[in-house]
Amino acid sequence: MASSGSGARRLLVIGLDGVPSEFLFRRYKHRMPSTARLVDRGVRASLHTTDPPISVPAWPVMFTGVDPGTLGFYGFRHRAAHSYTETYVPTSDQVPVPTVFRLASDAGRRVAVVGMPMGYPPPAVNGVYISDFLTPPGAPEFTFPPELGSELTEKYGPYPFDVVFRSSERQELFEQIVSMTRTRFSIARDLLRREPWDLFAIHEVGTDRLHHAYWKYFDSTHPEFLPGNPFAGVADEYYQVVDEGISSLLDAAGPDVAVMITSDHGSMAMAGCFCVNEWLAQHGYLRLARPVPPGTRIEDAPIDWDRTTIWGSGGYYARIFFNVRGREPRGIVAADQIGPLQERLVAELAQLKGPDGRPMKVQVLDPLQIYEEVRGDAPDLMLYFGDLAWRSAGTLGYHSLFLRENDTGPDDAVHSTDGVFLFFDPRRPGPPVDLPQQSIRDVAPTVLQFLGVERPSWMQGRPIRLPEGQS
Repeated sequence: MASSGSGARRLLVIGLDGVPSEFLFRRYKHRMPSTARLVDRGVRASLHTTDPPISVPAWPVMFTGVDPGTLGFYGFRHRAAHSYTETYVPTSDQVPVPTVFRLASDAGRRVAVVGMPMGYPPPAVNGVYISDFLTPPGAPEFTFPPELGSELTEKYGPYPFDVVFRSSERQELFEQIVSMTRTRFSIARDLLRREPWDLFAIHEVGTDRLHHAYWKYFDSTHPEFLPGNPFAGVADEYYQVVDEGISSLLDAAGPDVAVMITSDHGSMAMAGCFCVNEWLAQHGYLRLARPVPPGTRIEDAPIDWDRTTIWGSGGYYARIFFNVRGREPRGIVAADQIGPLQERLVAELAQLKGPDGRPMKVQVLDPLQIYEEVRGDAPDLMLYFGDLAWRSAGTLGYHSLFLRENDTGPDDAVHSTDGVFLFFDPRRPGPPVDLPQQSIRDVAPTVLQFLGVERPSWMQGRPIRLPEGQS
């Protein structure tokens, strides 16, 4: 638990991917005695995530304090230069503003970061940085400084960035998730003990992977739940593993360190998939040159772009793009046609009915309206189906607009907007404090305020008002 010698308070940040506040504060609290002590004495709130509620952009928003449009991040994959099919995975060097780790480093604070997105390539900081779960397979360097990577590999074997969670082999997958989580917490514990630091942050993706792979097994309200299945207890077991890891970090950090636990978004049961491109084709927006077999990716479909006005990209939400003349390679929608086309689309989506014949709520978001700035190839519209309970299937060739299973592999959960904010300061004795829901953009300025680092004027978030002794 070495100190940098700066004299400032030190902060340990634990990021748990995809954890809803209900899980940490109530449902699995009895499985997490070390975490429960923080919950019972800390400042706690649900944390409203980003639109869209996805790890990218949510984690970089959390640690820059600006919205997804300002960052230019709208999901894990982005289309490149208004291309129909070319996409890329954004990297840390594409974050247009400094993170709190960079700002703290520039202010002379020592930082240590384990796996926090965006983490590849590993940013150069005043301290150490281990890359995140988006690190490409076989990346030659995944740490800063580079020699740390060789040291970790020698001691722990190949670094476990992630698991293949869309797998039908459930027993082996659970063992992989547990092993990955234990290894990452062990590495973090060792770094906590040996590195001088003022700000230490760890990100664990295993929580998210557990939810996606096992939700229908442990949640009796899931539409595909099977009573008496062999994996009904996996969440209880796994959250106990997470708590053991958190306990080891608290011991290594020491008694006077403040602790923040956050999540980037929540999770909930998946109702199914809505085939957005199939719907667009049925309504004449998307034109195919010929029929395609079920499951055809839009990138592989024979789309007649000279007659297509709108197409979509699937995922936890639908990214909608207009085929705009002068912007897309074969665009046909004139500038003065965009408004009427959008109005027609929204009006027809408002008539959408679910597989049970009841109206399905469709939330339509316009990036130009919800973000302070819009960079990069943003979607023209973003669609949430059934309050996010229904994924957006971007593939084509189905006889139905609704799928019970995910079109890209086994998946039991979707993302919700409700994440976690928990702040514990050992210098503040007393009962817990419940705050109203907080905004994910406000985490970054809260971290800077605690460290005594000036908040930049460009930062859109504002510090969360913590009780005396916790700011």
